Amino acid sequence: MSVRTARTSRTRFLAATAVALAALTLTACNDGAGVRGEGPSDTSAASARPSGTASDAGTTAGSGTASGSGTASGSGTTAKPAGGNTAGSSGGSKGASTSGTTRGSAKKGGGGSAGQSGTRNVACDGSTTKTTATLVTRPLNHLLLTVTNTGTGNCDLTGYPIARFGEAQSVPPVAEETHPQAVVTLAPGESGYAGVLLSAADGSGDNGYTAKTLEVGFGRGRGATPALPAEGVYVDDKLTVTYWQQTLDAALTY
Repeated sequence: MSVRTARTSRTRFLAATAVALAALTLTACNDGAGVRGEGPSDTSAASARPSGTASDAGTTAGSGTASGSGTASGSGTTAKPAGGNTAGSSGGSKGASTSGTTRGSAKKGGGGSAGQSGTRNVACDGSTTKTTATLVTRPLNHLLLTVTNTGTGNCDLTGYPIARFGEAQSVPPVAEETHPQAVVTLAPGESGYAGVLLSAADGSGDNGYTAKTLEVGFGRGRGATPALPAEGVYVDDKLTVTYWQQTLDAALTY
């Protein structure tokens, strides 16, 4: 090979090498630009996601994770246990309240009844009282029934005397207008009273007869058999009794 030919070949080789290097440099520049172009795009996308984009919200809404919607879902989840707890608490409170109310009611109602048993007195009857029958001059044709508490505790004299004179098949009615304002309570040694209209003062009564025995019932418990005057008492169909009264005067007003 001649020197000229060698130089030409070398020149061509250098030229080809320069072209190749230029191409490589251009390619490298394009690749770098591509990398730099993607970098900001990724960074922007990454920044956009945390800021709560539509895509993120869609993901959140779809997945029901702990972000915006997720918080609502979390809130719903929280509400569920809270509701459960509330229901539980409510049930517990209700139970406690019901239980408390029941205990309170029992204490108040049953205790009221028990309290009434403790504070309200037993009914007076013939086992703890003494009953007498006295013929009075005024009002005319009246008999006074007196019940005295012979027991050691208070007793309540309720209703009216269930009086049976002689062999009568029925008992006299009560004068409703004599109903007392309160229950008659007798302390030991105290007395209660009832008046008995034996017969019409003007003689207008019918079916009259003379009774020599008297039985007095209290509506419960043992009755009494107070003695009548030896000659007995005259009664007719006007026979009427009063309610038990706290005072003698109240018993003889009818």
